[in-house]
Amino acid sequence: MQPISTYFPSADTLVFGCMGLGGSWDASSTSAEQRQKDYQALDAALESGYRFFDHADIYTKGKAEQVFGDYLQHHAGLRDNLLLQSKCAIRFADEASVGRYDFSADYIRQSVEGSLRRLQTDYLDLLLLHRPDPLMQVDEVASVLQRLKEQGKVKHFGVSNFGWPQLQLLQSACLMPLVVNQLQMSLKQHQWLEQNVLTGMAEGASNFFSYGTLEYCQQHKVQVQSWGSLAQGLYSGSGELTSAADQATATLVQQLAASYQCSPEAIVLAFLMRHPAGIQPVIGTTSPQRIRACREAVGLQLTREHWYALYVAARGHALP
Repeated sequence: MQPISTYFPSADTLVFGCMGLGGSWDASSTSAEQRQKDYQALDAALESGYRFFDHADIYTKGKAEQVFGDYLQHHAGLRDNLLLQSKCAIRFADEASVGRYDFSADYIRQSVEGSLRRLQTDYLDLLLLHRPDPLMQVDEVASVLQRLKEQGKVKHFGVSNFGWPQLQLLQSACLMPLVVNQLQMSLKQHQWLEQNVLTGMAEGASNFFSYGTLEYCQQHKVQVQSWGSLAQGLYSGSGELTSAADQATATLVQQLAASYQCSPEAIVLAFLMRHPAGIQPVIGTTSPQRIRACREAVGLQLTREHWYALYVAARGHALP
């Protein structure tokens, strides 16, 4: 496989996550006030240099994509300068069924059509399968993905929340490469590091993170994206510090931000980006101030000593 830059030469270091657009997660319409707030967030993102936008068909029950599509219609020519990524396959509970995942060809096709309609675009640059479906029939999935590509509706494909065996199995049936795997990763949610540090140790059994997934992605040039990258602002002033480890980490983040002359958000993101897997953070905030603050992570390289200091602070005790 080739690195993602081969498919998307203009791919940004950061991805703007659109889950916060659209308002509430119910059937209500997006209010004019909410829409204005969302437009201000998108203005700030574009002015700051974001060009890669992450969606999912379920975000605020489809309203996030709808708001973004309306925004595109007010900005002629903008679509051609953006990378749009959406996700599908999570189905909410309804009168007939419990919440479930659905990799059936019909549902994937239906989901893509819905996203294209709401985003008011002819194609997606990337489609990710949102969470692994235990009932996945790889040949069926591969066939519908190939058809979507041939129809020009989706250019490239990837997955989200997949371990390497699931990714490898699906790839074995697909003619085109799966180029992205989006995973929950942050300075707070650091199980992706613990799985290796605690290899062969009893305490490692409680830190399972699909062992070998990052290594598989590195080996096969699958772009790793991180969701929850900012840890909901825990270390940059927006969260409640409930443990000694969280307090120590937040203090260190502030100290490093002063040392590197950047925002605390940039330090938190730079921690992810320092990893050799080339992690591409997805930014979930809709605050214009924080959207701009996150851009300060681009080009920021933490020293090895500072990276380890953050890791040890976040885990709350010394490395073995």
